[in-house]
Amino acid sequence: MRTEYIWEIKIKNTPTLKRKCSHCNCNRFYCSNKFRMNSQKKNIDVWLIYRCEECDSTYNLTILSRTKPELIKKDLFLKFSENDESTAWQYAFSLETGQKNNVELDYSSVGYEIAHELISVNDILETDNEIITFKVQTRFEFGLKLSSVVRLCLGISANQLNRMIEAEAIFTPEDYLLKKRKVKNGDIVLIDRKKLQSLYTNK
Repeated sequence: MRTEYIWEIKIKNTPTLKRKCSHCNCNRFYCSNKFRMNSQKKNIDVWLIYRCEECDSTYNLTILSRTKPELIKKDLFLKFSENDESTAWQYAFSLETGQKNNVELDYSSVGYEIAHELISVNDILETDNEIITFKVQTRFEFGLKLSSVVRLCLGISANQLNRMIEAEAIFTPEDYLLKKRKVKNGDIVLIDRKKLQSLYTNK
């Protein structure tokens, strides 16, 4: 018998760009959530506008360059035209887009909180379920360690997590290294209640 809980990572802001401003000494730009579009000789350019954190000067991150209108999906074109925030965030979190523009995304600047049901190790030990499942939900990837999510949501220390991993009381279906894993949407963490009980009994 299994019980499943959801760990929902709610992201508060997009990552800043590491880029030297040409107007001041600042080296961070924030996403304005606005697009700039330009039509020239039947081709369209699209940029995502960033602003310097200090002087508010602009930097345009290239999204599409000299692209024929018919090659752009109508719904995407409309989203560019209407400055759709969700679309802006998709590009703002895109490592590929950053690399194409030769700029570095500062994922450490991303603020977040995790919505989760309060459940402790003691709660798990007292349940009748053999396997407890935790599923991670996140809109974007930003380098957050899965181990950090586990520790925060279960309220355990790094040492406690290490002991649980060594005892195979906590694991993942794909057997990837939990401590090195960067969070992806849909990640699953499993806890074996009996092994957890053995761990705490033999403590």
